[in-house]
Amino acid sequence: MNNVTFREIGQADIDTVVTMMKDFYSIDGYPIDVAVSKGLMHEFIENESLGRGWIILNDSEPVGYVILTFVFSFEYKGRIAFLDELYIASSQRGQGIGKLALDWVNEQAKLHSVKIIYLEVEGHNTIAQKLYLSNGYAFHNRGLMKLVVK
Repeated sequence: MNNVTFREIGQADIDTVVTMMKDFYSIDGYPIDVAVSKGLMHEFIENESLGRGWIILNDSEPVGYVILTFVFSFEYKGRIAFLDELYIASSQRGQGIGKLALDWVNEQAKLHSVKIIYLEVEGHNTIAQKLYLSNGYAFHNRGLMKLVVK
């Protein structure tokens, strides 16, 4: 591992992040509309109440990104967060960058008064599960459900 740093995602970074997002989504065959993702990233950057995002740099070169979105919860007495995306380029995996990213997210969560961080991880992604478990995350006893609003 060389010199890993984190830089808040800015408008000039949108193309770079969305390119990495395409790689990330392709791992599990998720569709992505590049134009929509770029528009959403503009909105996300402009509205700080939505969360924060950072580009992960290794020797000043972008090698990943992480996005933390904010939600308000009465149960948890304030702001909670969803670790919406954590992506590290395949050529950079296994070097400890994921752990550094999780440490960074934890520190940023404290700075932004986050009470708890939730995340999703694919059932087959045992490497990511081990990373999260070894960094203090735990499986939640509640099942995640969804409703697609039409």
